[in-house]
Amino acid sequence: MIPLLQDRTPFPPLQQALRQPNGLLAAGGDLSPERLLDAYRHGIFPWFNEGDPVLWWSPDPRMVLFPGEFRTSHSLDKTLRKSNYEVRIDSAFEQVMRACAAPRAGASGTWIVEEMIRAYCELHRRGYAHSIETWVDGTLVGGLYGMALGRMFYGESMFSRRTDASKIAVAHLAKQLEQWDFGMIDCQMNTPHLASLGARAIGRDEFIARLQELIHCPPVTLWQFDPGLFQR
Repeated sequence: MIPLLQDRTPFPPLQQALRQPNGLLAAGGDLSPERLLDAYRHGIFPWFNEGDPVLWWSPDPRMVLFPGEFRTSHSLDKTLRKSNYEVRIDSAFEQVMRACAAPRAGASGTWIVEEMIRAYCELHRRGYAHSIETWVDGTLVGGLYGMALGRMFYGESMFSRRTDASKIAVAHLAKQLEQWDFGMIDCQMNTPHLASLGARAIGRDEFIARLQELIHCPPVTLWQFDPGLFQR
């Protein structure tokens, strides 16, 4: 059994998270900015289907990408040197979330429900949530969104409408975060796609120890790309 949270109930210790399903810690509570920020500070994130109660997770091991370990393929290297795209930060946050929530081939439903969109749009207005966007000819073709606390970034979801569009966004994000001395990008779950980009699994204890150092670092106040991140 997992604890059922009321609005002001604190999260239980991470050691109480289930092994199956991996990392399920608690249910219930709300998606207020205060609750979400408290969750991220403790290495917890929400993930649930429409119609279900809010479910809170802290898996062990945890998939992370250290910014300096981002890996590009030969084809992606060629794409990054092209000049037919533009990468922006925070110019279309809600649009990115809704694109991430759109139906995908082979998948039914989405966990990015309206309640989640409202919650993260509020965090975006408060300066915590950010979108990294790939544009071609004025059209949004790919990107991702996530959370930043101190020098820690939490990736939430990505989408792509053209080949490599989401990878372009991740590449620019990883490069910029490395410049800003961010220590980790939380990828949450282990997938072959993330592993192909250089992400790897670490134990929960190591993740939390690194997290507690990074979230107390001074935050970045101006989110914009440094010029010449990738020479084209």
